[in-house]
Amino acid sequence: MSRKGLNAELTALVERSVRGARIEQTRLPLVPEIELFLLNEDYPQHALSDEEIRWLMDNPAYWCFCWASGQVLARFVLDNPHWVAGKTVMDFGCGSAVVGVAAALAGAERVIACDLDADALRASALNAALNDVTLDYVADANDYEGPCDLLIVADVLYDRANLPLLKSFLQRADEVLLADSRIRDFSEPGYVRLGGQRAFTVPDLAESEEFSHVSLYYGGHRQITGTTQ
Repeated sequence: MSRKGLNAELTALVERSVRGARIEQTRLPLVPEIELFLLNEDYPQHALSDEEIRWLMDNPAYWCFCWASGQVLARFVLDNPHWVAGKTVMDFGCGSAVVGVAAALAGAERVIACDLDADALRASALNAALNDVTLDYVADANDYEGPCDLLIVADVLYDRANLPLLKSFLQRADEVLLADSRIRDFSEPGYVRLGGQRAFTVPDLAESEEFSHVSLYYGGHRQITGTTQ
């Protein structure tokens, strides 16, 4: 299928969520090595009815945005390929799979994209093809029974009800790299803050400035003492 056809396929998916929206091939500002199929920058954010907004909140198409934390973690992986090179990596709650794509580009032996949203997995597959990498796909992390050297996680702490996941991540993989902008300073045992970086969601959601500050955490057995800003 041509890239125009792929855009049309994903546009049909996102139009169920956002009236008048379309999908465009987009190069990421913080990670220009990667292009993704994302929602158009001029999507009709302020033209939605109350009913459409309620439907969108109940059926979020997270995959059509590249969230700030995803960009920061993808940038970190590409700049520090030793974290993933030759390893089996799971991109948990992958969304657009930007971090999974980055891991594959950085030399991971195998990358598993994991998301409960079937549309996200389809978008992830198309984004992988767009960047000439190969990913594997699973809807539920519990369905994957193989080894996992590294779990990569971006923007899953938007709901404090997800905080118990932090403990389960350490049980699921040997090591964890996690980026988040909603809860930037948590004290879960087994995790240390590596640093932080400023980034924005693409397309821009005009979010509060506080959500542009992303923190990066490491969970695992390595002794890491220093942090960066």
